[in-house]
Amino acid sequence: MSNISEKLAAKIEDVKQVLAEIAADYEPATLASSYGAEDMVLMDLICKFAPEIEVFTLDTGRLPKETYEVMQLAKARYNREVKVYFPDASDIESFVTQQGPNAFYDSVELRKQCCGIRKVKPLQRALAGKKAWLTGMRRSQAVTRSELPVSERDEDHGLQKFSPLTAWSNGDVWAYLRAFDVPYNKLHDQGYASIGCEPCTRAITAGEDIRAGRWWWENPESKECGLHVKAK
Repeated sequence: MSNISEKLAAKIEDVKQVLAEIAADYEPATLASSYGAEDMVLMDLICKFAPEIEVFTLDTGRLPKETYEVMQLAKARYNREVKVYFPDASDIESFVTQQGPNAFYDSVELRKQCCGIRKVKPLQRALAGKKAWLTGMRRSQAVTRSELPVSERDEDHGLQKFSPLTAWSNGDVWAYLRAFDVPYNKLHDQGYASIGCEPCTRAITAGEDIRAGRWWWENPESKECGLHVKAK
C-alpha cells in the first residue's frame, strides 16, 4: 500500500477487520451495492479479503446507462455473482397506471411510494435469510447520516447492519479507487456525487452537499429512499 497515505492504510485495515468479523460471525451476510463509489470500494475489499460475503444490487428499472456500464465492468473485473433484484412488475404497473410515470416529482409521499415499490420491497427479498447486511453509507454524506455507527441492529429486517466506511471521507473513497484502479460509475466524472435512479439524480455544483443531487426538489431531512430509515 505504498501508493496511499498511512491514514488511509489504517482505515483500510479497520475495514478488513470488520469484514473478517462479519464473515466469521454473521454468515450469510451480503453487501447492498448500488455500484456507487463507496460500494465499489467495499466490493473490491470483499472480493480481495472476504469473498464469503455475498453481493446484491437492486435494479429499479429507472437506472442510468452508466450504472449498467459499471455493473458490466465489475462483472468482468471480479468474476463473481451479484444477485439482481427487480421490483414486482404488478406493483410497477399499478403505480404508473394510477399515478403516472413521473409522479414522484409531485409529492414526497408519492416519491416515497415509488421508492417503496422499486427499492424497499425488493430489499426485503434480498435480505431474507441473511444474518447481516453491509452498506457503503458514510457519516459525512448527509444530515440524516451524521451519527451513523459502524454496526447496529436493524430491527426492521431482523439482522445486523454494518457500514464499514462510516468514518471515511469522500477523499478517502477516491484515493482508494484511484490507487487500486477500481471500476466506478463515470457519472461521478460529470459531477454526480450520489447516484440513484436517473430521473431522481442530478449533478451537483461546487459547495453543494454531497447528497444535494438526490431528490433535489425536497428538503434535506426527507432525502432517504426508505432503505435506511428506521420504522417508528
